[in-house]
Amino acid sequence: MYPNIQAYDRGVMFNPDGRLFQVEYAKEAVRRGATAIGMVTKNGVVFVAHKNIEEPLSVLSSMQKVFRVDSHIGVAYSGLQSDGLHVIDAARGSAQSHRMIYDEVKSVEAIAKDVSSYMLQGTLYGGVRPYGVSLLLGGIDTEPRLYEVEPGASLLGYKADAIGIGKKVATDILVRDYKDNMALDDAITLGVKILKKVNEGKLDADHVDIGFIDDGEEFTILEPEEIAKHF
Repeated sequence: MYPNIQAYDRGVMFNPDGRLFQVEYAKEAVRRGATAIGMVTKNGVVFVAHKNIEEPLSVLSSMQKVFRVDSHIGVAYSGLQSDGLHVIDAARGSAQSHRMIYDEVKSVEAIAKDVSSYMLQGTLYGGVRPYGVSLLLGGIDTEPRLYEVEPGASLLGYKADAIGIGKKVATDILVRDYKDNMALDDAITLGVKILKKVNEGKLDADHVDIGFIDDGEEFTILEPEEIAKHF
């Protein structure tokens, strides 16, 4: 035990064990967030995310968990809603600036790296805090790609990944049931199955967001009536 351990809890600084407590707290915010799943399919990428609204008078359509970043890229998040929306806006800005300057789309990896660099700023300076959000960012450039960016700004590519409160359950099922070159509909079915498992069967279409990009198409977010077909 180190003396004055609270000193390492007042800002973003390493403790003698090499830990950043504020980053760990941000990761805990993600672990308590709603589950989101991303999978690379045969010709694209699909996202399936839970909207965990429990207020009886809430308008479910006012919460969104899957977003379009550019015509070829989408994103899902878990964690603090305000942080998620803010970082997604930064990703959109990166994509649109590149289009305006170079008249071309920016690669999925390059935008994921920009998001990582943006989130890194919250781990470097006093008076700020890390973003309490993880993002699954995926799309198609030369091939389908999927990345996770977590609160410590680490970036890693995946074939399939899950974030949020159901990460362990979802990952176990993905390891068992995910297959390379999955068809789009099969991936959506698997994603819905995982969310039902995480929520112990208590899940309906109104509490799910689904978005995807398939070869030759732009990133699409399904309407509620289309999502209902997968339940």
